[in-house]
Amino acid sequence: MLLTLPNVLTLSRVAVIPLFVGLFFLESSSGQWIACAVFTLAGITDFFDGYLARSRGQLSAFGTFLDPVADKLLVASALLMMVGFGQIADLAIIPAVIILCREIMVSGLREFLAGLSISLPVSKLAKWKTTAQILALGFLMGAPGFPGFPFAHEIGLILLWIAATLTVQTGSGYVRGALG
Repeated sequence: MLLTLPNVLTLSRVAVIPLFVGLFFLESSSGQWIACAVFTLAGITDFFDGYLARSRGQLSAFGTFLDPVADKLLVASALLMMVGFGQIADLAIIPAVIILCREIMVSGLREFLAGLSISLPVSKLAKWKTTAQILALGFLMGAPGFPGFPFAHEIGLILLWIAATLTVQTGSGYVRGALG
């Protein structure tokens, strides 16, 4: 049951990261557009892998483990590339750092709790947090190519701060749950 369609979709999010990162190094607006499209498609798979796993009865321990890891890798890659290429700059680096720190902390917490045979399931709010992160990064990535949509960058920044707020809420909730 390892290579079910939901798990393949999840694995595809990890598999496209090298392509996504490489596209940033193309010195053209088409590279940026393709990177945004790859990121968007990868983000969409996050919805469909879970939906298909539940609707087909194909939930697996591997998928449950890999889904949040794939999300974290995709978001972290996007954040690092966008900061590195100046698409996230100045005060907007603060929510990016908050998001990265929380993702590392929660991953470590999950690993620690797994050693104690305690699971830390993904909360509904954490799913909204991931959605906010993906939307924010998509808007920020695509903003330069949206000439008819002048506020795309500002919407992306607002969503990034919302994602950081949800990130703090979910991270602290996981820590409280683990300590309680």
